[in-house]
Amino acid sequence: MRCVIARFPFELTKSGVLESMKGVKPEEVLGESVIIGRRSYPVKQVGQVITRQDRRDFSADEVTRAMAKLGFTCRSVPRTVAPTRAVDPFQHASAMLGAPLAI
Repeated sequence: MRCVIARFPFELTKSGVLESMKGVKPEEVLGESVIIGRRSYPVKQVGQVITRQDRRDFSADEVTRAMAKLGFTCRSVPRTVAPTRAVDPFQHASAMLGAPLAI
């Protein structure tokens, strides 16, 4: 499949990507990722390996689109749940005892 990453055309195949990533140790995934084989790789690491370009030269979206078209599973950044306000121990104990609501 022909795709353009960082304004350069590449002929990528699923087997070619699998071969390129063979033996590459995955870095810690902090953002978008691609599952190749049984491993989850950061998108930028995959892009660097298959294009041999610096990670600053391409976007994660370019690599994600190419990997999705080749049939790899791509995962986006997980959304974080908004932190809840912490209850101090006194408020927690009062709630457990059934303290009356303040009006």
